[in-house]
Amino acid sequence: MSGRVSVFSSIGHRLGASFAQAAAIAAFLVSGLAASAQTAPAFNPSRANAGTLGVISGGADGTYIRIAADLANVLDGEELRVLPMIGRGSLQNLRDIMFLRGVDIGIVQMDAREQLKAEKLQDSAVRRLRFITRLYNEEVHIIASRQITDIRQLDGQKVNIDKAGSGTNLTSRLIFEKLGIKPEVTTFDQASSYAKLKSGEIQAAVYVAGRPVRAIAEFQTDGRFHLLPIPFEGEIAESYFPARFANADYPQLVDAAKPVETLAVGSLLAVFNWPENSDRYNRVNRFVDAFFSRFDEFLQPGRHPKWKEVNLAADVPGWERVRPAQDWLDRAAVARTSSPQVQSFEFFMKNRGISVSAQEREVLFREFLAWQGDRERSLRRANRQD
Repeated sequence: MSGRVSVFSSIGHRLGASFAQAAAIAAFLVSGLAASAQTAPAFNPSRANAGTLGVISGGADGTYIRIAADLANVLDGEELRVLPMIGRGSLQNLRDIMFLRGVDIGIVQMDAREQLKAEKLQDSAVRRLRFITRLYNEEVHIIASRQITDIRQLDGQKVNIDKAGSGTNLTSRLIFEKLGIKPEVTTFDQASSYAKLKSGEIQAAVYVAGRPVRAIAEFQTDGRFHLLPIPFEGEIAESYFPARFANADYPQLVDAAKPVETLAVGSLLAVFNWPENSDRYNRVNRFVDAFFSRFDEFLQPGRHPKWKEVNLAADVPGWERVRPAQDWLDRAAVARTSSPQVQSFEFFMKNRGISVSAQEREVLFREFLAWQGDRERSLRRANRQD
């Protein structure tokens, strides 16, 4: 018995020492945490708000919200925070930028501002709205039964054109008007329209968004539906651009051997015209500097493929660029004319006799810079291996 007591006493002594050590370590950690809490900088609400901007986009299934999410993912930091918001479409986005508190920037279609005439808001829009950059083209998707092969067959048929105020709604009405087609329009939201297509309640659904649209790509057609072609003719050519869907865009809706011809409308990043040197103006200035300076990051894998269509310097007819964006582009133009990269690019273009538009030239120059960067990285890797 005395042996057991001795053993238990020894174990108890060791456990007691362990507990004492654990307690000492815990006390040290607690004191360290307390000290770090005392030395950590306190959250500064004023600083957080000074760099925050609201960006109104589109529905949860569309391209706008993914573009806004890319803006937040790339640009968010200590000095700048982008808050993407789900919007109700281009026309409503314009109203929100002009009148809704907390909305600084929005993604809208280029033809949306013209629709403010009916509300007697066009003059106000010209004063209150500016643009930061032209974005990409948005394609017109018309999902219809495979028995419908010509858009003119939609005359008198039930066709969903999205909710009132959306870009899809206004563009659909304009296109049908220009083509002389008079469908019986419905205004269900996009998610509901897919179910109503399958049930036969409607015969077609229109959606204007930058391809590929995830919801359309994931639409289970069972071989019953396809994307309907839209002719590029007459008055259509004055307002829209020709575009095309390939099987790679929508494998279930486009036949591999037969691409679908469609239309596209341009989009832009609109902004409220804040007074110079005001708090909101300075926030926009900070956003523009970060967005333009880090634009190459939007071209990396994982970002929406539509970023590759963006030309930051492209003009938008009828719109005025916001002052910080124009100033940044002017400074960049001066700096680029003397850079070795520009001189090499210009020598290459001239030597090969390549003549392209300003927009195509900008795209080629970005590709040239990307190629040059890849080449330099490959050389550095080869040198390290040697």
